[in-house]
Amino acid sequence: MLNTDIDFTIGRRNFSSLVQRALPQVVHRKVYMDYNATTPLVPEVIQVVTEAMHKAWGNPSSSYTPGRKAKELITGARESLARMVGGRPQDIIFTSGGTEANNLVIHTAVRHFRESWVPGHMEPDDDHRGTAGAIPHFVTSSVEHDSVRLPLEQLMKEGMAETTFVLVSRVTGQAEVDDVIAAIRPTTCLVSIMLANNETGVIMPISELSQQIWILNQKRMASSLPRILVHTDAAQMIGKERVDVLDLGVDYLTIVGHKFYGPRIGALYVRGPGVTAPLHPMLFGGGQERNFRPGTENTTMIAGLGKAAELVNKHCEVYEAHMRNIRDYLEERLEAVFGKEAIHFNSRFPGSRRLCNTCNFSIKGPGLSGQMVLSHCRTLLASVGAACHSDKEDRPSSILLSCGIPYNVAQNALRLSVGRDTTKEDVDRIVKDLEQAVVQLRQNSIS
Repeated sequence: MLNTDIDFTIGRRNFSSLVQRALPQVVHRKVYMDYNATTPLVPEVIQVVTEAMHKAWGNPSSSYTPGRKAKELITGARESLARMVGGRPQDIIFTSGGTEANNLVIHTAVRHFRESWVPGHMEPDDDHRGTAGAIPHFVTSSVEHDSVRLPLEQLMKEGMAETTFVLVSRVTGQAEVDDVIAAIRPTTCLVSIMLANNETGVIMPISELSQQIWILNQKRMASSLPRILVHTDAAQMIGKERVDVLDLGVDYLTIVGHKFYGPRIGALYVRGPGVTAPLHPMLFGGGQERNFRPGTENTTMIAGLGKAAELVNKHCEVYEAHMRNIRDYLEERLEAVFGKEAIHFNSRFPGSRRLCNTCNFSIKGPGLSGQMVLSHCRTLLASVGAACHSDKEDRPSSILLSCGIPYNVAQNALRLSVGRDTTKEDVDRIVKDLEQAVVQLRQNSIS
């Protein structure tokens, strides 16, 4: 049985001491609440990585002791990741991170379409898609991560694919199953919808979507149409709630280590790679990862990823309960301090579930843009949205606008995401910090 008080205290103390030794003393007063952007390595992962550097430095393809040790660590990590997502060890392919995993799926879908498309299926009045020149069609949502959106936009720019970006519902914040199914065409090769949104925390109905696509694929098979593959990017969900690929019914699932206290590498779950679900490599080399992702394995980081997965396997429910409790307390304190009329929770949608740790909110009023508020905070370390969009200054998040959040409200948005060791005392400190920042900004606007 996990003693959460001890575990969280140990992790917090070790991480804090490292920060205090490395940076000026004022930094130890900061409160980090951007865990959806990245998470620190926990001591257990650091220990495994360090030991691997010393004892498993050999090439995993070699037969001498350091190489055999490296191979054992990779095998163990693969088993831990498989247990974490409910798959088999042979279904796990290690990658450099989530971006590579997502690109690998898109690349595979294009190749699979070219190999499986049978000419003669297009109707005469189908727009610019003749029988001989059919190109693959993708369906995704309007709130996907750039590592899905940008590769698809590049394929469109090059005339190599077509994509439908399904708008999320302004009521639920979800990519609705009926809307996704309605966007499917005869040439559709892949449906890629994230499991949980990184800004709103809204959890998408992937299981229901997969069931509908399975039914549709049975009909397509009878007509010799290519099968529609299903992918979900689970970067934000893993470590916050149990993930089961069998329940989700997907062909591919993206795993990102640095979102659940692991190293900055990743993995791709593939349902029977190369057999049940196609997988075509983007790289060619020495044959590692069964030729699906060649290159000498990054043993130390893979070992750390395996340890992070092992911790999720053991303690996921504890992590989830703690983060949900702290997130709810945060929202209670925000309402108490600023008043219900002055706070808009951008991540609350009726009928939708959301991540246990995510609070996206706006403090209403002129001159209170998210960036301005953060710039006047002395304690809080957070973001206005996705870290990869942090250079967009005061422009509102396109994700929030897609969800129907009014422009002036979206412009004031802040995304706070709590972690495994965030405390109620941390919440009290940052709410007080936000309060003083808002008071200062309002005084500045008067003067």
